[in-house]
Order: sequence, then structure tokens, then C-alpha cells
Amino acid sequence: MPQSRVPRLRSSEQFVIVYFTYVAITAAWFFSPVTEIWKPWALAAAIAATIHLLSRKTSPSISPSISPSISPSISVLRDFAPAAFTLAAYREMNWFTPATRDHHLERVWIVWDRWLLHDLHLRAAIESVGALLPSYFEICYALVYAVAPASIAFLFANHRRDRMNTFWIAYLTGTLGAYALFPFFPSEPPRIVFPTADFPNIVTDVRRFNLWIVGGYGIHSSVFPSAHVSSALSSAWGLGAAIPDRPWIGRLMAFYGVSVAIATIYGRYHYAADAVAGIAISCVAVAAVHLDRRRFGCHKC
Repeated sequence: MPQSRVPRLRSSEQFVIVYFTYVAITAAWFFSPVTEIWKPWALAAAIAATIHLLSRKTSPSISPSISPSISPSISVLRDFAPAAFTLAAYREMNWFTPATRDHHLERVWIVWDRWLLHDLHLRAAIESVGALLPSYFEICYALVYAVAPASIAFLFANHRRDRMNTFWIAYLTGTLGAYALFPFFPSEPPRIVFPTADFPNIVTDVRRFNLWIVGGYGIHSSVFPSAHVSSALSSAWGLGAAIPDRPWIGRLMAFYGVSVAIATIYGRYHYAADAVAGIAISCVAVAAVHLDRRRFGCHKC
């Protein structure tokens, strides 16, 4: 039987296509004016076309080996492409920013935050050693943007490129899974809704940098769940599954993910509810990896 001309997509690539299609369908309920609905459909089509193009330029099968006829640069580009798709998904969520807000969710969430920060003395504990811990947590928050590239570097360094798909399934489930909920929970961060209360008492240069980043390049549709938390922890679970013989890598990333969760609350970038929801979304990533392994019978995909 002749081999099919249709290239085989990685399951992580299939997930990306399904996600952008879902967002395009969902836009019909949230976009105003509805005439703008063509934008998510155009993006979904562009992403799908890019994925199919990359798959045609590389091996049509999921294999750890790279054919000599395939350009190594194109093959590596395919490995890194989901990071670009994730950035596109993040920016797309800004299209779902509501025209008006009543902040009813934020008024509930802030009660839990103040219990944690003040009654349980989380802020005081972090600031008890001066600028050391505040700087550490702000650095953790800033480094979230490097989680995906750093994880890919771990895979290359440990010769686990054949398990790239396993990592991406976890990371994309955790990150895009959080984005998928944004339209349903329109909200703004505590630093915006409650600008005169609960802020850190210690302001470091790293915090100023973070505030500059989120102020100039952040989106305004929602903060629930925290994609910072879900992406960092999903990376940990993905690395643990892809590099099981180096468990310290996944554990280190998990420790970092917990640090990010604390940083988002202390720095008033997120509510505690956002962080908890981000942790829950990352647990879905664990299930996604197991389901993907059952589907293919291995993690070399």
C-alpha cells in the first residue's frame, strides 16, 4: 500500500490547532462588534497552515531520527514553534477584553488574599529578611517568560529531543488551558483594582522591571487562572515525564513553579484564587501526558 502523502502531525500540534479553533468558535459569544470575529478565524487558519507546512518540511512520522534530506534548521524550528504559537495565543486573549467591568470577582478574591497576606502574615514573612526574598520572588516572576526555551534546552542537553512532544503536551495543556478560560472570567489584577492597598513594602529594581513589562505588554482580558503558575508547573510535569532518569530537573522546575505562585500573590500580579486555579490546570496537564502515552503506546513522539 503506498504511503500517505498527508504528513503526520504530532499530538501537541493537533492540540494547538484544536485550541485556536475553539477560541475562534468561542469568539462568537464574546466579540463586540461581531464583525471582528474574522480575526480569530484568520489566526487559527494561519497557525494551522504553519503547522502543516513545518510538518511537510520535516519527517512525516513521529520519530527520534532526522532524515539526512531534512534541513536541521527546519526540524529545530518545528521543535520550537509551539513557543511562538503560545505567544500568539496570549496576545489573542487581549481581543476578549470586555468594554465594561464591575469587578465582582475581584471583590471576592481580595478577601482571601488579605487573609493570606495579613492574617497569616505572608507578606511580613517574605519581607522579614529585607530585600532578599522579595528580589527572589520578583526574579522568579520575571523568568516565567523563559520557561519554555529553558525546558527545551534541558531536553536537548539530555539528548531527549525524541520526547519533545511529551513536554509540549504538558506545557500546552497547562498554558493554553488557562488561556481558554480567560473569556469566562473577565478580571483585572489586584495592583490595578486595588492600587493603594496590600502592595509590597519593599520595591526592588526587578519589581520595577516586572511592572514595566506587565504595564506595557500585558493583556487586559483576565487574570484567572494564572497562566504564569500553570505554565511553570506544567513544564515541571512535562520535563519529569520526558526526562524520567533525571528527576531532579522536574523537581527543580516544580520548586520554581511554587515560587512563581507565591510571587504572583505577593507582588499583586494575581489573586490567590488565580494561583490555585493555575495549579489545578497544571494537574490536567499530567492527565494529558498519560492519555497521550496511552494513545501512542510510548512517549517518543
